[in-house]
Order: sequence, then C-alpha cells, then structure tokens
Amino acid sequence: MSEQHKALLLAGNDAIRAGNYDAFADQCTEDTEWVIVGDRTLRGPEAVRAYMRTAYAVPPVFTVDLLIAEGEHLTALGHITLTDEKGSATSYAYCDVWRFRDGKIAGLKAFVLPAGG
Repeated sequence: MSEQHKALLLAGNDAIRAGNYDAFADQCTEDTEWVIVGDRTLRGPEAVRAYMRTAYAVPPVFTVDLLIAEGEHLTALGHITLTDEKGSATSYAYCDVWRFRDGKIAGLKAFVLPAGG
C-alpha cells in the first residue's frame, strides 16, 4: 500500500503544480479532514478546493525532500513557496502527515513554518 499512497500523493502534487485543485480534491474521501496546525481545520473535499483556490492563488512551487510510509500513513517533508495575487512570494518548510483509506486521502495533519536561514 505504501507505494500506492506515494504514487497517489505525487500525482496529486502534480495536479497542484498545474493549478488543477479539483483533481487533487477529487482524490479525497467525502469525510476527509485536514488540520493545518495553528491555522485551521478543513472538512470535506469542497473545503479543500476552496482553501486551495485561496491559499494557492498562484500555483505553488514545492519540493518533496522525503517520503516515509507506515501503514495507512505517509509523511512528506519538503519546502513550498507561495505567491499571492500581487506577486509577493513566501517560502515555508513543511511536514505533512497524510492518512489514506480505500485508495483515497482521508486526512492530513500539516505543520508549516516560515523557512528561515
């Protein structure tokens, strides 16, 4: 299963890079719950779509540096740069802990911090 989870997440990441947030949200279960620690909790694919359209006004640039799989969980470590509508870019380091069920994304716990030197 872990290789399937990795492939699903990486395909979803490609959709995000292309600005196709609907394709990513379509990979989520109807009861998906995303906890962005210290920020908000999203429930359901429609909330995920709405969040991505706002937070990713411009498709983000990101790298996945490491994937660690265990059972139904997949942890991704990496960096992301978000650009707002005015062209201002901000870089972050992240650790995302994804949970899968029945071949779909059932949950996320995301830890996102400003990337600093």
